[in-house]
Amino acid sequence: MRTEDLILVSTDDHVIEPTHLFEGRLPKKYADAAPRFITREDGTMAWVYGDAVVLNPAVQAVVGRPKSEWGMDPVCREEMRPGVYDIHARVKDMDVNGMLGSMCFPSFVRFSGALFLENGDRDQSAAMVRAYNDWHIDEWAGTYPGRFIPLAIPILWDPVLAAEEIRRVAKKGCHAVTFTSNPYDLGLPSIYQDHWDPFWRACEEEGTVVCMHIGSNSKAPTTSPDAPVELIYSLSPIGSFEAAADLVWSKLFIKFPRLRVALSEGGIGWVPYFLERLDYLYNHTQHWSGMDLGGRLPSELFNSNVITCFIDDEVGVDNLHRLNIDNVTWECDYPHSDTMWPNSPEGAMRYMNRISDETINKITHLNAMKHFQYDPFAHISREQATVGALRSRVPDWDTSVVPTAHMRPDATVGA
Repeated sequence: MRTEDLILVSTDDHVIEPTHLFEGRLPKKYADAAPRFITREDGTMAWVYGDAVVLNPAVQAVVGRPKSEWGMDPVCREEMRPGVYDIHARVKDMDVNGMLGSMCFPSFVRFSGALFLENGDRDQSAAMVRAYNDWHIDEWAGTYPGRFIPLAIPILWDPVLAAEEIRRVAKKGCHAVTFTSNPYDLGLPSIYQDHWDPFWRACEEEGTVVCMHIGSNSKAPTTSPDAPVELIYSLSPIGSFEAAADLVWSKLFIKFPRLRVALSEGGIGWVPYFLERLDYLYNHTQHWSGMDLGGRLPSELFNSNVITCFIDDEVGVDNLHRLNIDNVTWECDYPHSDTMWPNSPEGAMRYMNRISDETINKITHLNAMKHFQYDPFAHISREQATVGALRSRVPDWDTSVVPTAHMRPDATVGA
């Protein structure tokens, strides 16, 4: 396999939502209540929804910017590369990165759409969720057929309404939903409760993958208030570790055996030890704890039902023989700080060139196509979907790193 022959589909990217997102997509009575995009007095951007003011830290949109401008300070739209929020520029940024397909997680509404959980008007919040999903499916993913895997946000506060929304968006071709890695952290019933059964059932019946992104519980892992940011980033995979344990011990996959859950941006290097540990302790606890997994080992439940996702994980790739290779997918993480854009193909091949072409194809696109019911080849031929072919479409597309902090506008405020 040569780098230029790869076919890359990313199961984890992100969109900084455009300012017109809700226009024309809400019932008239809720139009004035929609989240508003503003420019703050210091020139930085924000979304305002009720009492919530959501800023956009620089690390959420680093592509094309020098590392000296990365960080947690908020930024304005002028500082960002257009591909962050503009669908036409995004596709060109995908082409120059040799990337065929992308699944994009939300930003200002939070990874699991939890922003709308905090509004007391539930009917209004449900309308916001539906409007967001319509924008994402019809415009963001729909403008360039075959280039995006549509991803819905859930109605978190009502599993029956959540199930209805899963079925509604499935009819529109969306078979992925982002969900919190720990609903209990959001003040909701845990996944050990039957509360969520209507939602799980709808996802199972529609073949909708439940994507649990790191950080989707809205609780940053840390050890102490004075720990540096490096500590928080070091612990970020712990959320996926915790979610995976919940999924196995909740017996969710015994109750819903065809349900699939993706641990988005969770990495894979930790999985072999995690599974070894679960099987070992289960053999020591099941005789007195009452835990019964129906004659199956924890590792068997995980390997059959959990999709793992990684950006850069050499240890994980070296241990693929300990994973279910049919459930491993690759990620780009554009435009976040972990991305290797515009050199993702070269980054991936640093260590994937030591595995078979068949395995590479599964990881880079075939597994994503299977699990997310995504068929890019209905719109673009395989020959035109490779890294080399896509890059040839945009020979003059600028990928240079350019300082942009000086472009922040002066104090102006607008809706």
